[in-house]
Amino acid sequence: MGRRTVLLIVAALIAALGTGMVFLYVRGADNRAVAGQAPVQVLKAVAQIEPGETMAAAQAAGKIQLGKVPRSQVLVGAVNSVTGLENSVALSTIYPNEQIVTAKFGAAGDQDTLTIPDGNIAISVNLTDTGRVAGFVNPGASVAVFVNTASDDSSGAGATTRLLLPKVQVIAVGDTTVVNTTTTDPAGAQTTEQLPKTLFTLSVPQTDAERIMYAVSHGELSFGLLNDKSKVKTGPGVTAKNLFG
Repeated sequence: MGRRTVLLIVAALIAALGTGMVFLYVRGADNRAVAGQAPVQVLKAVAQIEPGETMAAAQAAGKIQLGKVPRSQVLVGAVNSVTGLENSVALSTIYPNEQIVTAKFGAAGDQDTLTIPDGNIAISVNLTDTGRVAGFVNPGASVAVFVNTASDDSSGAGATTRLLLPKVQVIAVGDTTVVNTTTTDPAGAQTTEQLPKTLFTLSVPQTDAERIMYAVSHGELSFGLLNDKSKVKTGPGVTAKNLFG
């Protein structure tokens, strides 16, 4: 076998090997492309989620649903379940069709901005556990606001409990802190107790903000949590004279 023949055989083998390697590379690239396009289920927003709104509240309102996106387009931190994130709040506005990622949710009070409806302003009030419906009031909730005004003397005359505002939107919930509260009974004895209080931010028109601020200065506020079927109306309220009808 001549030298020239050997060189031709070697060249043919090298060409065949190169062709095989190209084929394998192209096939692998095709497989990777197919894998990258394989649909993956992730949670996506189907309606706008406001800053301060909890994951649980957004899901209950139908704002979050499972959707499919190509694997190559899944964002870092994307989730397919709200388990463990129910009490996390949106730190910024999440728009329809956005993937739900853990980086955009955090602790209540950490959100960067508040979304306030046009024409309203945001004000904050501190409420005790009983006044805040034992912790069931979350951002996005609607509440009725009641005010308890104290008595002018030991007889109870002048004390009133009355609906102040029939419907107010809660747009943020802050931290709960423990404060010392001192009360004095008719005999002059003082009692100090520790009460947890939580900061709530409300969205209201100016006139309602003034009423709430006045009520805070002259009484104690309490929330009544509303749902779609709640019925609330203003009235004369309850005093010692009409307590029993």
